[in-house]
Amino acid sequence: MTIEVILVPDLGGVDSVEVIELSISPGNRVELDESILVLESDKASMDVPSTAEGVLSRYLVKEGDSVNVGLPIAEIEIDSAKVTSISKEPVSINDVQSNTKNAQNEVNTDSNNNDVSDEMVIASVPDTGSSEALEVLEVLVSVGDKVYEGDTLVTLESDKASMDVPARVSGIVTEILAVESDKLSTGDPIVRLKRITEDAVAGDSSGMVDLVRPLSDPKKELGTDSYTNENLTSAKDAKIEATILPISQGHLSISSDVYAGPSVRLAARELGVDLTIVNGSGPRGRITREDLNRFVAKNINISRAPPSVSDDMLPQSEIDFESFGAVERIRMSKVEVLTARNMKQSWSTIPHVTHFDDADITELESFRKSLSDEAIARATKLTPLAFIIKSVAIALRANSKFNRSLLLNSREYLQRSFINIGIAVDTQRGLVVPVVRDVDKKGIWELADEVLMVAEKARQGKLSVMDMQGGCFTISSLGALGGSYFTPIVNSPEVAILGVSKATMKPHWNGVEFLPRLLLPLSLSYDHRIVNGADAGRFMGDITRILFDIRQLAMF
Repeated sequence: MTIEVILVPDLGGVDSVEVIELSISPGNRVELDESILVLESDKASMDVPSTAEGVLSRYLVKEGDSVNVGLPIAEIEIDSAKVTSISKEPVSINDVQSNTKNAQNEVNTDSNNNDVSDEMVIASVPDTGSSEALEVLEVLVSVGDKVYEGDTLVTLESDKASMDVPARVSGIVTEILAVESDKLSTGDPIVRLKRITEDAVAGDSSGMVDLVRPLSDPKKELGTDSYTNENLTSAKDAKIEATILPISQGHLSISSDVYAGPSVRLAARELGVDLTIVNGSGPRGRITREDLNRFVAKNINISRAPPSVSDDMLPQSEIDFESFGAVERIRMSKVEVLTARNMKQSWSTIPHVTHFDDADITELESFRKSLSDEAIARATKLTPLAFIIKSVAIALRANSKFNRSLLLNSREYLQRSFINIGIAVDTQRGLVVPVVRDVDKKGIWELADEVLMVAEKARQGKLSVMDMQGGCFTISSLGALGGSYFTPIVNSPEVAILGVSKATMKPHWNGVEFLPRLLLPLSLSYDHRIVNGADAGRFMGDITRILFDIRQLAMF
């Protein structure tokens, strides 16, 4: 019997996701690419497909668990006819056992009958969310090594990122199927293991290889010098050559320029270490776990300042609402929790100013309604939002300040040359912001189709992480709900957001007489560190001019 272990796929830079649904009961058969569970990040939910056909043996997680990229989440018993070798040809268990006989003879197992099962497991490249081949950067195990579930076997690298591939089960390495510099794709085999029984894992941890993996307990896994968390604050005799600062003080800065694997980055975050000041000894200056351990052991901060206390940590008295009547405690979804956290972060760190104005869309609305038959023929729905998005894109191109992002040091900013606009969508799970890309290069009909598509994906919970990334500017429309004006919160790291309210017919003085005009209330919130009032006036003026006379689209 061969076990295929399903891993958490690459999530486009998201560190941790929550398991919100187990889709199939253990013991049932699953087909290739059939969804077995649903994960949720702060931005989106995603189905995790099966990478093999077989019977779902067991889940390694439960609903509510938080998991990281590359960690095992389920086991599938694969039909022997479906098992493939590195050459992609069928291979039987007998062939596997024969090929690994010499390797097994080198393994020191005192109780083969009790400790080592006959179950062979092939560790393969997990779903990376891309067809791009990954290079094997490091192979961290050797034939004969005994490894725990979760230990890193190899480190893979693409042009954009690196990832650690963990052992999906505890076992003995019987064959290395990939070497450094190999190019591998999703599903390619990496290591062949002979599974160790759970009793053996629980009863004997001697001889286990100390591999690079995320810290499950920083106190126990700090390093070879046996420093504990208490040593970090009370080691009186240690020599201080640098300072390790707690994360809560805001000094942790692990940028994308740091050359380190995911497990090392996770360990650094847990220990509060800035990887930019750690010297790497690995290939091309890569920071290894050993480099991190040495740095921590060498640079213990004896005189750590007490961490700052955020508003969330201030003591608050609980009100006994039950004394007033019946109540129900309901858990917020992860999207709702993290949206609340991000909104509070943006509101407390960004100096907001909101600019209000009305756009006269009387002629625009008449023009839009005249296209209703063509919209039906195109099987789409032409809403005012398509025109608003296009108008904002033109205004962004003419007012480059609104297409910037302030860097964390507040001394530099990034100027984007692309225009991607996020659309806030209200869903049952909470507020999500899918992104429409290259808006300035698309026509009104194409934008109408894309707005409908991303909104529907959002409501069905089918947005991917990539659907939520790369925005330059956000539009929050309450047009269907009513209201005049509101103050939308800037979606950091963007510097502005446009709020759209419900258009109403009002009398408007044209210099001679009052005429009924359809006016659309607009609310532009912006980051005053980047954008000034005059900038906001020009930006809003461009938008209202285009919406007043849609022919202006051809003039910018």
